[in-house]
Amino acid sequence: MSALALPLLFATVLWFVATGFVLWLDRLPSRTWPTSIVAATVASGFAMAGIIATAPMTGSAAAYAAFACALVLWGWHELSFLMGFVTGPNRAPCPDDAAGWRRFRLAAATLIHHELAMFVTIGIIAGATWGQPNQTATLTFMLLFVMRLSAKFNIFAGVPHLSTEMMPEHMRYLASYFRVRPPRLFFAFSLLGIVALAGWLGQAALGAEGGLATGYALAFALVVLAFLEHGFLIVPWQDTSLFRWAMRKSPPQPLPMAAPVTLRQSNSLAAMETARQ
Repeated sequence: MSALALPLLFATVLWFVATGFVLWLDRLPSRTWPTSIVAATVASGFAMAGIIATAPMTGSAAAYAAFACALVLWGWHELSFLMGFVTGPNRAPCPDDAAGWRRFRLAAATLIHHELAMFVTIGIIAGATWGQPNQTATLTFMLLFVMRLSAKFNIFAGVPHLSTEMMPEHMRYLASYFRVRPPRLFFAFSLLGIVALAGWLGQAALGAEGGLATGYALAFALVVLAFLEHGFLIVPWQDTSLFRWAMRKSPPQPLPMAAPVTLRQSNSLAAMETARQ
């Protein structure tokens, strides 16, 4: 188990710091956002170069470097989404009468460009490292994408506890697509899948050597963090308390594309806060 301890600590600390940094940048005045996204884009270019450079390497250091570079790319996508640069064509709250397929279609349209951009990034990373021994970056980004997609589907279907504190003001229309209710059967299947994947990756890490073992161990750490993230959806204690230091109160921002805060949105947020308490 000691082979998993250091990668688990490394992944947890890096994830915590990276998430907090993204939230902190997003809480800065909107006039700083173009500078932040340009700087993040430059950093992503260096990260992609790092992924390509470490792909032929087989040592543990290369696995750690590739993992960190993949997190930089992930951070760019999260930042571009939270700042409203890459979201989707729909930036309006969910209509009161929307249900079934229509509700799903409208919800998907709020973030489809974000999801497609991440899917394309997976393809770019996979293509750049194809046939190379160090696949840590590809595995890392793919797991981040799949685990976050699972969380989004469960939030859309309905979970008992939700927090909107990490959601910036100009993105609050997304909350109208959330549901606060007992978890669906899909949630149980999601947790079972996550546990099974964590078990497989843990065994793979313990059975491998060198950089391959480190890569599997870092992937194991990500899946463990994803399990905790899913767990926060069904327990009263929210993970937002971990990031108070990064979530300074931001000044009121205009909603993009003239999407006003409606009574529907306000009621949805109030209902979630009441259910969370």
